[in-house]
This record gives sequence, structure tokens and C-alpha cells, in this order.
Amino acid sequence: MDDLNTQPKYMAWPVLGLLVFVTVIGFENILYPFQNQGLSVVFSWIFLLLAYIIPYALISAQIGTTFTHEGGGLATWVRHTSGDTLGYWTSWMYWSSTLPYLIDVSNSVIVAFSWLILGNNTLDKHMSNEWFGILTFAVILVFIILENLFSRSLEVMSLIGGAAMFLMGVLFVFMAAAGVAKGFPIATQPFNLAAFKPHFSIHYFSTTGLLIFATSGAELGATYIGQLRNPKKQFPKAMWMLALMTGFLVIFGSLSLGVFFNANHLPDDLKMNGAYYAFQMLGEQWGVGKLFMYMFAGTQLIFMLAQLAVLIDASSRVLSADTAIQYMPKWLLQKNKQGRPIHSYIFTASLCLFLLLMSSTLPNINSVFNWLLNLNGIVSPYKTCWVFFAFLSLRLQQDKFESSYVFIKNKKGALFVGGWCFLFTFVCATMGFMPQEAVFGSAAFDHQLLMNVVSVIVLFGLGFVMPLLARFELKHHHSLS
Repeated sequence: MDDLNTQPKYMAWPVLGLLVFVTVIGFENILYPFQNQGLSVVFSWIFLLLAYIIPYALISAQIGTTFTHEGGGLATWVRHTSGDTLGYWTSWMYWSSTLPYLIDVSNSVIVAFSWLILGNNTLDKHMSNEWFGILTFAVILVFIILENLFSRSLEVMSLIGGAAMFLMGVLFVFMAAAGVAKGFPIATQPFNLAAFKPHFSIHYFSTTGLLIFATSGAELGATYIGQLRNPKKQFPKAMWMLALMTGFLVIFGSLSLGVFFNANHLPDDLKMNGAYYAFQMLGEQWGVGKLFMYMFAGTQLIFMLAQLAVLIDASSRVLSADTAIQYMPKWLLQKNKQGRPIHSYIFTASLCLFLLLMSSTLPNINSVFNWLLNLNGIVSPYKTCWVFFAFLSLRLQQDKFESSYVFIKNKKGALFVGGWCFLFTFVCATMGFMPQEAVFGSAAFDHQLLMNVVSVIVLFGLGFVMPLLARFELKHHHSLS
């Protein structure tokens, strides 16, 4: 009788919007493009919000509401619109593109610990490149080993940490505005319209991939679509909420950074330590010392640890998803007694180790952090291309599918916007190969360019190898039988 009375538990759409938001962007994501483009990044963000972020979220809303009963993931969308082979490629690229981010998050865990313990930016004086790499790898290994202990409580931890991260961002924006209103000095001078004018160059366009990386992930919401009471109406609302929250944080967050940092002379380690500097300066300005910095470091640590656990679990599951299974050798998908794909974990750890060994050839911890971060600005946009590919494929065959929410009812208009988003993402990803912190033609530039090319070839190229291994395994099995 009790079973008849139990009601299914639904997720409210604002909760979904927040859950996706926290996996898409954190406060530190604003700093990466700010270091590359200075105050002109505000122009880039406004342009991107209107021409890219909102269309991206609403494109995800249409595809998500089309396949509400399919579990939702990006690979599933491509499989339904374009066949199993392209579905496999989507899942492979989605998985392999998470690995640099996995290392990036592990790096951030160590940096957060160092600020909590040391209270300053002297990590590189206490630790060599090699130890930074070893500790990063140790963090990943610990999470892989403890994966069996993780449960849904980490989603709650991620939600709490992420909500706290957003509140820290809002706190920073409003406290910065209050400081300006009170007459505190603005670090960037002149702080006028001319300061926001972009200087279009190869460097400018090669850094835009990091803006896409900073705001990508709207499609992640599709995995929760079945938990909404009325997904056809509520999912688009959650995507609008995501786009507007992202827009607020990146535009006003960047403006606030210009108040505390001189955008014309930024510190070299802004990407690694900038968020801590920002909250430290905010605390000093308001007479509370390092209070805000320690609040941010604690929030960052919780958020990053939760993200790490979710990333490791999600990345290994993608490998054994329905789309990929027939293209993968069985030994890779083999599970232990707890039902965990243990060989997938070993494979994940091995590729992370490969990237860490490559990064150890760089001169210092700051350059290691920046290179791994910039690698995300290449692989992440390439993965995001599949969202727009799935949308174009869906609209070209729109008579075959029923979409309860339609983004741009005019077919030609929809194909134009989808095509623009695909092309823009692909070009930015390709331009991202250009090293951002090294001077063109220098030995450091050539070194990092080679590292970028080799990394992408290995990460994506192994996707060609897996079906060959699966075919060889099948032939070997038949010859034995």
C-alpha cells in the first residue's frame, strides 16, 4: 500500500539551473580570459552572451526536450541524429577532453591548500615542478581508489560548494561596486570606454577558446531532465536561468577585477593565484585582513574536491556508455566485484600521468598551471562542437523528431545560428593551439606549441585505436573458438 502512495521526487527547475551553473563556471573562470584580454574582455563577454551563450543554452534546451526519455547525454543526442559511429566519437572526445580539466582541478586543489596553509603565493618556493606533478597525480589516484566510497552525497557537496562559489562571486561584485561608490581608487586607469575597446589580433582570437571553455557545459543539464516534473516547459527555463547567471557573473565579475587589478599590467600568475589576490585585496580594502581570502580558499577547496569526484566517476562511465561499448575492447570495460570499470580508471590515470610528465618539462609551477589550463581551451571547444553538430543534424531532419521546445521556428534561421555557433567554436578551438604566455618565434613558444599538438593527437587519436583493438579482440576470440 505504501508503494502506491509514494510520489516520485522531482527536481525544481531553479535547482537544475543552479546545479548546471556550478559545473559550468566558477569565480576563477573569469580570471583566465581577463589575464589574456584585459578590460576588453568585457566587450568579448557581452558579445558572447548575446551571440553564443544564450543560443548555446537554448540549443541545448531544444535537443534536451527532444530526447527526454533517452537519458540525455550529448553522445546519445548524436547517436540518435547521426548514427552509432559518430555517437562513439562524441563520447570519446567528451571523455578525453575531461582529462586536462581533471588535472586542472587537481592543480587547483593543491593551490587552494597552499593558500589555506601558507596564506600567500609562495607555493613555488616550497615545492618543485616535479613535486607539484607528483602531488597532483596523488590527488587523482586517491580519488580513483576511493571512488567506491563516493555516493550521491557528493552531488549535494558540489551543489553547496558551487552555490557558495556563486555567492562569493556576487559578494565580490557588490563589495567592489560599494568600494567605488565610497570613493576607493580604481586600479585600472583610464577606466573609460576606450579601455574596453578590443584589440583584434591573432593573440586575441587564440585566447577566445578559453572563454568558450569557461562557459561550456549547458548540455550537462540533459542528464537530469528526467527528474523534472514537466521537462518540456521547465528545462528551457533552467537553461535561460543558466545563461543569465553566467552573463551576470562574467560581465560584472570582469568589471570588478578591473577595479582591483591594473588591467594594463597584470601579474604573471593571475590565472593561478588571481582569485586569492582579489579576495585578499577586497578584505584589506574593507579592513578585515585576509578573511575574504580564507573564505574563498575554503569554498574553492570544497568545490574542487566535489568536482574531482564527479569528474572521475562521470568520465569512466562515459567509456562504458551504450554509444561506446561496441567500439571499445572488452578488457577496458571490465568491471570489478563492486561493478566499477577498474581498467578504465587505470587508463584514465595513465593518460593523466602522460600529460603531467609533459608539463614537467616547463620552467615553473605557474607555467605548468597555465599550460594545462590553456590545453582545456583547445579540447573543450572541440568537444562543444558536437552540441551544434547534433542541433544541425536534428533541424535538417526535423520531420523525424518531435521537439516540444523549438529554438528559432524558421528552419533556415535555426541552421544559420547553429552553423555560426559550430564554426565559431571550431575556429576558436583551432586558434587555441597558439601558446598564450610565450612570445611568437621564441623557444618557449615552439615548445608549448609542440606540447599542444602532441597532447591533442594522443587524447583524440586514441579514439581511432580503440575500435581497431576491439576488432582485433573479436577476431582473436573467433579464431580461438
